[in-house]
Amino acid sequence: MERRSFLKTAGAGLAAATLGAPAIVRAEPQVKWRLASSFPKSLDTIYGAAEVLADRVRAITEGKFDIRVFAAGEIVPAFQVLDACQQGTVECGHATLYYFIGKNKAFAFDTALPFGLTCRQQNAWLYAGGGMELIRNFLRDYNVLNFPGGNTGTQMGGWFRKEIKSLSDVQGLKMRIAGLGGEILARLGAVPQQIPGGDIYPALEKGTIDAAEFVGPYDDEKLGFYKVAPHYYFPGFWEGGPNVSFLVNISEWEKLPKAYQEAFTAASYEANITMIVRYDTQNPAALSRLVQNGTKLHAFPKDMMDAAFKAAHELYEEEAAKNPQFKTIYEPWKKFRSEEFQWFRVAEGTYQNYVYSQRY
Repeated sequence: MERRSFLKTAGAGLAAATLGAPAIVRAEPQVKWRLASSFPKSLDTIYGAAEVLADRVRAITEGKFDIRVFAAGEIVPAFQVLDACQQGTVECGHATLYYFIGKNKAFAFDTALPFGLTCRQQNAWLYAGGGMELIRNFLRDYNVLNFPGGNTGTQMGGWFRKEIKSLSDVQGLKMRIAGLGGEILARLGAVPQQIPGGDIYPALEKGTIDAAEFVGPYDDEKLGFYKVAPHYYFPGFWEGGPNVSFLVNISEWEKLPKAYQEAFTAASYEANITMIVRYDTQNPAALSRLVQNGTKLHAFPKDMMDAAFKAAHELYEEEAAKNPQFKTIYEPWKKFRSEEFQWFRVAEGTYQNYVYSQRY
């Protein structure tokens, strides 16, 4: 009798536990967020990283946490994503933070600095080298958290209507370029322009600008730059490995159940790696098509590269001397970069220099 009573009680407990698992999932609240992207839908790889995030979050939470992605201009323009997240107009966004260096040049560290880190090195710095903590401390003043959400890899130097043969050809050049790269080129005599991706082509076509950089072959081909500017330069020394971040309003983040926070964090990792592997897969074929269509590839002149390198480091030291927030991030970033470059010279650099020089 006692045995039958025990089995009956145990069976009831097991049934309750079995029913309890899905009941716990169902107990989580329905949450709907809006994500404002800085990118147009036509750029499926960079814009698509936000959709990767949203899809994975929905899958993990069985649809309970639903993030709707809006392209640049659908809620706010590309360069107002930070403000929208900060003010709570949207709960989260997807942007390159160097768009906002007009507020503070320290924003550039989250994305890229000229002659800075590559994609792998940027990820190492953010995830394991202390970069995330430094940037999040800085971003508290803007009521947002950052989550790495993609990387394009080293970018191209952009499209030019006329050939650049030496540093002197940069004088007076009107070029669409974002981030600190624009300030570096300004020190070389160029006139930088800040233009959203979707507006670059008409400006280049009409001659409002003389040159424009964006990302690389896959995206640049989609935007049609080769049709109006035949000279394609490399490398994009201002973007060795630019990170694209998800921005989340801190107040909204703190409202989320812990499980949803974990889902968002995990999904951002997936979006980050998905973007770079897609670019690395798509860019080679796109570059071949561009060359077949008449694009002329050029390396930037050495005197221009040397002048830009000098100007970049002068700018960093000047900014660190007058901007404590910039200096707080710059000093450890500079040390990390030095150590990374030394290591990459030993293994990565020697390997790449050899194998890339061979013919297959």
